[in-house]
Amino acid sequence: MLFGSHWKSRYKNTFEGAAAGVLLCFFVALLACVSGALGETKNVIQKDGEFDVSYNDTVTSENQTIYAFNHTVSRTKTEGVRVSVDVLSQNLQSPILFVIRQKQAVLSFQVPLILRGLYQRKYPYNHLGRTLCQPPTRAASETQYFFVDVSTLSSQGTNYQLRVSRVESFTLQTDTTFSFTASPSQPQYFKYVFPEGVDTVIVKVSSDMTFPCSVMSIQDIQCPVYDLDNNVAFIGMYQTMTKKGAITVQRKDFPSNSFYVVVVVKTEDEACGGPLRFYPLRPDELIDAGNRSKTLNVVVSPAIKSEVYVMGMLFCLGIFLSFYLLTLLVACLEKKRAKRRELFQNIDDTSPAETASLLGKNGDGQIAATPNEYGSLESTISSEAITDSAPSVDSATSADNYMGREPFKRRPILNQLHHTAICIERSVWKNVGRSRQESLSSIEEDDYDTLDDINSDKNIVRTKECGIPKHFGLFYAMGTALMMEGLLSACYHVCPNYTNFQFDTSFMYMIAGLCMLKLYQKRHPDINASAYTAYACLAAVIFFSVLGVVFGRGNTVFWIVFSVIHILATLLLSTQLYYMGRWRLDSGVLRRMVYVVYTDCIRQCTGPMYIDRMVLLVMGNIVNWSLAAYGLIERPSDFASYLLAIAICNLLLYFAFYIIMKLRSGEAIQCLAMVCILFTAVVWGFALYFFFQGLSTWQKTPAESREHNRDCILLSFFDDHDIWHFLSSIAMFGSFLVLLTMDDDLDTVQRDKIYVF
Repeated sequence: MLFGSHWKSRYKNTFEGAAAGVLLCFFVALLACVSGALGETKNVIQKDGEFDVSYNDTVTSENQTIYAFNHTVSRTKTEGVRVSVDVLSQNLQSPILFVIRQKQAVLSFQVPLILRGLYQRKYPYNHLGRTLCQPPTRAASETQYFFVDVSTLSSQGTNYQLRVSRVESFTLQTDTTFSFTASPSQPQYFKYVFPEGVDTVIVKVSSDMTFPCSVMSIQDIQCPVYDLDNNVAFIGMYQTMTKKGAITVQRKDFPSNSFYVVVVVKTEDEACGGPLRFYPLRPDELIDAGNRSKTLNVVVSPAIKSEVYVMGMLFCLGIFLSFYLLTLLVACLEKKRAKRRELFQNIDDTSPAETASLLGKNGDGQIAATPNEYGSLESTISSEAITDSAPSVDSATSADNYMGREPFKRRPILNQLHHTAICIERSVWKNVGRSRQESLSSIEEDDYDTLDDINSDKNIVRTKECGIPKHFGLFYAMGTALMMEGLLSACYHVCPNYTNFQFDTSFMYMIAGLCMLKLYQKRHPDINASAYTAYACLAAVIFFSVLGVVFGRGNTVFWIVFSVIHILATLLLSTQLYYMGRWRLDSGVLRRMVYVVYTDCIRQCTGPMYIDRMVLLVMGNIVNWSLAAYGLIERPSDFASYLLAIAICNLLLYFAFYIIMKLRSGEAIQCLAMVCILFTAVVWGFALYFFFQGLSTWQKTPAESREHNRDCILLSFFDDHDIWHFLSSIAMFGSFLVLLTMDDDLDTVQRDKIYVF
């Protein structure tokens, strides 16, 4: 047994010695290969490093220097460590490589650091500063080591300076502003820990300097930290910024209840809307970026709580519900007041005997005609009577004879009433057999004359007895367009850009077109545009809007074509309005135009038949031709807004003309309509004030747009732009009310007495 054991031991030692020899030979061979590849063997120099001490050394391809550092890491306190490097030599053949080895991370970079910009431009930086990622520790306190390796492949000696220091203010405090300086080669990042009871915070970074362009990023606590221009967008959330930037951060997105705030200065300003200053002729040329240091401020504040969201939504809901309640109250009061006024008017216009007859029996003891016998006189005055035009008494008599009834003039009760009562009686007989519960708010299709001549002769009057016909179909279309405009505006605000800006503006075109159509319909119910024509015109406007968004930028051909179409459409519409539809666009239109010019201008100089209408059309043509010339010369990049400006200018011009002509014709604006006009004007004024604050714009880069951001001023929830949307929606609704009520003074006026303009 002893012999066997001795033999096994001797054999084991012999085997281990042989294995060691083989390994030694392999290691020597490896060193020989490396030495052959490098040409020579490096000398490794190791030094103990100290914080806040500058080391000025020289490195060549023959030596490699390793600096060993140690520091105490506490679980309750976080300290950052920052490494700064300067290369003192010029015209380097090879860069210096710095490798920082930590417990759970490795950071490497070369000096000069080459950062690439747009079109592969190369920007060298000789001064670098990097913050080391601090690995987490479970112990209350422990000592951690890290090493800085310095090497190069240059045979010439290269001078450098190395400095390692502690970052005392590495952890950000809530609601405390911290100032720092950053550059493309010296990024900065800091740590923030969520305090108890705070689940959402807003990180705000600001600067007094517009340029250089910078990036703020929110990253999880992990190594490595992406803090260079070429990798800062790889992870987390980020924003480009010039003067302002803000990101909302939630605790649930970070399991460690903490995160890094990283700030990086970009090598070029193109991402923030700045110019490209350098245009190298050779692709390998190095460009001096100059001084790109930037001073910034960072502050982390708690975000608004859920109660603020609830209050904001309840505030909006309460405001809009108040409109429904106010509308219902006004409608009830107006209906009651109208009934009382009509009753008193009927009593004042009759003799005492006739008044008694209306209320009871006549002198012969027979039951007299009561208001109910004629279908509720009160309700007929307010609604049904205004749906008919005003024929003469003779025509009324002949119509009654035709129907086998006694003529109106033979009835003692109605013989002394005002002519409005005749309108009432005609409307009553017209609606015999109708249910009294039927809606009397608008005209149905069977209320119109169905004369075949109406298609060829526009002078045929289609409707029969008092006030402007009540058409509510366009109001329903306008209300639907307003709702869709709000919905698509919300879609646009999710990610505002040049392409989707046309979403909500499309329905703005529709609203403007429907408002103009409604104004024209008020005084021209018999020659109003058909639904097919109106839809085709609106579809053409939206089609050109899409073309302008896609092809309008800097396209001269498009602007020439659009300007020509704009002018031709203005001329055709002017002709349609002036002749009230009594003209035809066919092969003989040029011959008729020449004939009119010859007869009215050459043969005998005569003025226009419709002076007021001609003034409107001349002003409209001047405005539209000016807008067409502006578009052709300036070619604005925002085609959607340009087209919207055309629609709004025409709508305002037509509305002003309508009001002026209404007052010139001796018509009055009632109290309710005046209240609507004043209310709408005031709300539009405040809305435009907030709109022109210019809080954001998609025409600029996101970084430039954020320069105008402001704090929420209403309930800590709505900013200026939100208030603009809030007030503009109310103002547009008020504009619809103006269109609805401004001709209420004509409800008891005979149709043949209402001016057409």
